[in-house]
Amino acid sequence: MKNIFKKSCVLLAATVALASCKKFDELTVDPLKANEDQVQVEYFLNNSIISAQMNPDVAERSFVLYWKPAGHQAADYDGGVISVGSYNDGWIGAYYDQVSGWLNMANTAIQIGEKQIAAGTAKTYTPNLIQVARIWRAYLMSEMSDNFGPIPVKGFEGINPDFSDVKTVYYYILDELKDASSKLDISMLPDENLKKLDPAYQYNYAKWRKYANSLRLRLSMRLSEVDAGKAKTEFEAAAATNDFITDNTDNFQVQEKDGWDALTGVMSRSWDTQPLSSTLNNLFTGLGGIKSADLRPDLAAYVKPANWLGQRYPDQFSTKTNDPSAGYWFNGLPYAIDPRAYLLFSIPGDVTNANYPKQNGNYDIVTVRNLKNADGSVAKAIDAKYTWNTRTDGNWGVKDALNEPLNYGGTMPRINMQFRNSTQKRLFFGAWETYFLLAEAAVRNWNSPVSAQTAYETGITKSFEYWGLSLGSYLTSTDYNKVGTSVSWTHTTEPGPRLMNYEDGMTGTAGSLTVNYPKNDLYKNGTVRNDQLTKIITQKFIAQTPWLPLETWNDHRRLGLPFFENPVVEQSINTLPGLTESTVNTASVKFLPQRLKYPSSLQNTNSKGYAQAVSALNGADAILTPLWWAQK
Repeated sequence: MKNIFKKSCVLLAATVALASCKKFDELTVDPLKANEDQVQVEYFLNNSIISAQMNPDVAERSFVLYWKPAGHQAADYDGGVISVGSYNDGWIGAYYDQVSGWLNMANTAIQIGEKQIAAGTAKTYTPNLIQVARIWRAYLMSEMSDNFGPIPVKGFEGINPDFSDVKTVYYYILDELKDASSKLDISMLPDENLKKLDPAYQYNYAKWRKYANSLRLRLSMRLSEVDAGKAKTEFEAAAATNDFITDNTDNFQVQEKDGWDALTGVMSRSWDTQPLSSTLNNLFTGLGGIKSADLRPDLAAYVKPANWLGQRYPDQFSTKTNDPSAGYWFNGLPYAIDPRAYLLFSIPGDVTNANYPKQNGNYDIVTVRNLKNADGSVAKAIDAKYTWNTRTDGNWGVKDALNEPLNYGGTMPRINMQFRNSTQKRLFFGAWETYFLLAEAAVRNWNSPVSAQTAYETGITKSFEYWGLSLGSYLTSTDYNKVGTSVSWTHTTEPGPRLMNYEDGMTGTAGSLTVNYPKNDLYKNGTVRNDQLTKIITQKFIAQTPWLPLETWNDHRRLGLPFFENPVVEQSINTLPGLTESTVNTASVKFLPQRLKYPSSLQNTNSKGYAQAVSALNGADAILTPLWWAQK
């Protein structure tokens, strides 16, 4: 047995090496020509799941530099690429090659299992492992399609595959999940050796079935705006099972570990500052009515009044964006804030906090930076210690060089240390998402096992439980955040203009002005800010942070929710030609990334497949081309 395992590992290593350097549309070698008695389904499936955790190279380029800015969980401080509709072919190619390899390993697991069953050499658990591999493969296909669009449905048979349109891909995935989950024998118990080869659920087949059904809810809902009939039918069928992830003990997650391999934390690179995005800050601030002074009584002296806008610096801060905080430096902490904010992101200068992101030299201790005059002289030194600010992505033009505080990682809230040290479990699906999906379905008048309000409030509760927080009066709060949304399910009153106070940053002269909440043209023509769907997606966005930026991007592409600010346009952005000073206050899909381009390697190695993919995309192979299920 020991010798068989050794031989299996040799074959596995060779297969993984092959998959890592070749795309699935190029594979011509059949790994199953090896002796099937020397390989086992569980080794390939284990490698697929582990490899999909992303080694630091691909994690930085896809998770940190593409998904987080595109999903507006972090500002694009480190990249400046996807947030302005541009791309890096090498970064895209790295992810494309990797996800192709993960899919190859999952498919090989299925093929091996089927051959062993046909030959009568299968183990008792082999049929179950085939179904698990199909469930995992379905997830990987959805991940790949949600990035690029058309992909091969059957691209794992040793030939250059045909590419299918997104509708075909999604129909196939939904059929696979339904069939595979129904064939799982959940009464079967794995032995200790087999458990070790499943980093997610240790081959608890009941949990794998719950994951499959929760995925069915997620992916059915993805079709809600383009194929409502199919979405409703598929969603209701999955919901009728009443067997999905409803408790955090069933979350799909994989333990990270320190080092340089696939299990290293996806957010672990010390040079990636991953600062709080303006979108997330606008959602956090004021939401739930919980006071910063209560959350951080040691910093109560730095908390500002509820009607404080900040310090105005018209020469160094841009107002050419629809971000409601544009033009102001917030010289303190918000009066009230969602309590998850301070767990996820650092307060600049809060160095005695054990969770402070000690990650990049002076970022840890230096909080003073200069604002400059047009001639380069120092206009004012700003100390960012115990302040709360974000930088909106875009082209800041000449103001970029005049504004050191927004060009330095140590002056803005950054993702906290716990996410950088590879000690957490990377999460792929949390219980809260199931409930928010059920709440959305109920709002749409689809059949759901729970009411919309119950599902919504339970989703919030599960998120708070995940972070070890007490709800208090959070669920009944009618306080608006910075984009005009409150928590309370029954509070749907639309917000009116606010009278806000500020001061001239240079002179200290006090002032006040009436501030309107931003207009989100992508949702109900910008007329609604506080209806129940907006509440659901707002809470879902916060709960998905920081582990699921691809899903926050997916929801926004699908619904236009929550409000995403436009990039700054002090100067024109070549990759966003429609975004100008005259359009900057209008929300449009033309100003936000919609997908990843295919890597040049695909066109170079499989020109026929590339042509099929672009044709099926029904648009140019471009960052701004919406996917089939997304807003147009």
